[in-house]
Amino acid sequence: MAALDLHEQEQVDALKAWWKENGRLLLLAVVSAAVVLGGVFGWRYLQGQRQAEAATLFGEVLKQVGSHDPKRVEDAAAQVVSRHASSIYAVRAQLLAAQTNIEAKNTSAAASELQWVIDHAGDEGIQDVARLKLAAMRLDEKKYDDALKLLDAAHPESFNGLYYDLKGDVYDAQGKKDQARAAYQQALDKLAPTDNYRNIVQMKLDGIGGGAQPGAAANAPAGGSK
Repeated sequence: MAALDLHEQEQVDALKAWWKENGRLLLLAVVSAAVVLGGVFGWRYLQGQRQAEAATLFGEVLKQVGSHDPKRVEDAAAQVVSRHASSIYAVRAQLLAAQTNIEAKNTSAAASELQWVIDHAGDEGIQDVARLKLAAMRLDEKKYDDALKLLDAAHPESFNGLYYDLKGDVYDAQGKKDQARAAYQQALDKLAPTDNYRNIVQMKLDGIGGGAQPGAAANAPAGGSK
């Protein structure tokens, strides 16, 4: 029995010695793991709270859009941007504010909001929607060089048809019929055969004299696709 007690005592002494050397490190590891785990859950909770608040603020933007009052829409959108600028809700709020201002002929405010979307949206598709809207505005303002500069920006191939179509509109407004024909033809080449928008482009092409001249499409400026 004494031998068993001695063996047990040796185990206890070994455990004490190990704890003396490693206990502090073990406690630090446990505490660190708890802090990290708590931080992760805390971050997720905070993110959930922020998303909920951003969604609520965006709901106010939607409500004000129904009022057709540009100032109210702008103020509501500004709240989303000031508090949740990195969220998708801020981008959508700015697009809605821009559209409201376009309808109200407040082109300066609309241009600023569209440029914000171009600069801050993480989604290429949303950026291109804003860029096309801004280019169309510049066309209406007869700022043709500004419109073409926007349309020369790199963009996904899926947007080529729309970019070429709007380029055709700019060239047509400038009286550059050959370049307009080439751009419209390229738009037709890029749009899917089942895309109903092809009919509109074809009408524009027919309206300025039919198909593109030989070699015109090849000489037209590049579409800038990514």
